[in-house]
Amino acid sequence: MRIAIAGGHGQIARRLSRLLADRGDSPVALVRNPDHVPDVEADGATAVVIDLEQSDAATLAEYLDGVDAVVFAAGAGPGSGADRKDTVDRAAAGLLADAAEQAGVRRYLLVSSVGAGAEPPEGTDEVFAAYLRAKTAAEEDLRGRSTLDWTILRPGALTDDTGTGHVRLGPDIPRGQVTRDDVAAVLVALADEPRTAGLTVELSEGPTPIAAAVAALLETED
Repeated sequence: MRIAIAGGHGQIARRLSRLLADRGDSPVALVRNPDHVPDVEADGATAVVIDLEQSDAATLAEYLDGVDAVVFAAGAGPGSGADRKDTVDRAAAGLLADAAEQAGVRRYLLVSSVGAGAEPPEGTDEVFAAYLRAKTAAEEDLRGRSTLDWTILRPGALTDDTGTGHVRLGPDIPRGQVTRDDVAAVLVALADEPRTAGLTVELSEGPTPIAAAVAALLETED
């Protein structure tokens, strides 16, 4: 499988690239900074240097030729202001969707966030509220696209602990933290299972092996 990953130098994206490359797939890492090319190539990914805040859909679509799926794992990152939450977490996600449609790529996985889908509670930090609103808007945009087989993943608070391979996964689960390793592994499992298209699911650490968690998710949808 050939999967293009927006935000290819991010911590989740690099873990995802390694998992895909290790099993013989062909990850394509979309990165903004050319200095990051050696890092993502060391992960086993093909590097594409492109700035999603400055590009257009037609240009991006050229790099998606032959791709089976796209994953939006980009983010404005810590220390960025409310404006970049919008231009990256919302607008760049939409740009990737536009480009996927133009390139004929139907499968789209969006890394969103627990807390998206509702107005941030009163008293929420202004920048974090902008982040959640941007993620909500990106989700709503995807749901309106009948040409894409999308899956939305909302992880809880992210940690750098070693992944356990066990999670809690569902449309409405208790909030908790989750390792970036396990987020990447869940993305692989979701990408492999076309029946997860059209689902919005939350993710935290938990007791269930990832494969079983995805299988249980599908049983509840039948």
